[in-house]
Amino acid sequence: MSQHSHAHDHDLAHHHDIHSELPPDPALRVKALESLLTEKGLVDPAAIDAWIEVYESKIGPRNGAKVVAKAWVDPAYKQRLLSDGTKAIGELDFLGRQGQHIVAVENTPDVHNLVVCTLCSCYPLSVLGLPPAWYKSAPYRSRAVNDPRGVLKDFGVELPADTEIRIWDSTAEIRYLVLPMRPKGTEGWSEEKLADLVTRDSMIGTGLAKQP
Repeated sequence: MSQHSHAHDHDLAHHHDIHSELPPDPALRVKALESLLTEKGLVDPAAIDAWIEVYESKIGPRNGAKVVAKAWVDPAYKQRLLSDGTKAIGELDFLGRQGQHIVAVENTPDVHNLVVCTLCSCYPLSVLGLPPAWYKSAPYRSRAVNDPRGVLKDFGVELPADTEIRIWDSTAEIRYLVLPMRPKGTEGWSEEKLADLVTRDSMIGTGLAKQP
């Protein structure tokens, strides 16, 4: 047997060992694989955490940010987005494969929208990427309904007392996307530049768009 074929057989056996140790549930398989790779010194868990954070807060929400920016500069698109979010987002080819129905709700000086999923953690993955850990937590899911103004204050958002706060409860059938208010002083900005002001939290309702 050649040295190459022996090494190949060893690699196959090693791959089989890892595969056979993984549980059938997909989420558990991912965690088990992460543990195995970490144990074998192939992956730094801090690097995984950093990558997940980047995907949650930066890469993942870029699709949603582009949707918001287009709605800010294109009144006709904004109307289509608010009338049929799924169809309007589909125009930009950002729906992914989930087949989810997305409803867009608009923030105004009089109304602020906040999204929660009280029964689980349903989230518009195709436009916001991975849900943050706090979105899935029991305290957020309960307090967002019972004390939305307090939750917003925890996130650094203090609204006028006369601003109405509307709570939208996501389900497996309907996910919500908040259309935040466009910051002042951005007249004439390109969509790309505007998209940089749109944060993940502003599209959930726990934040506002960044000021220029």
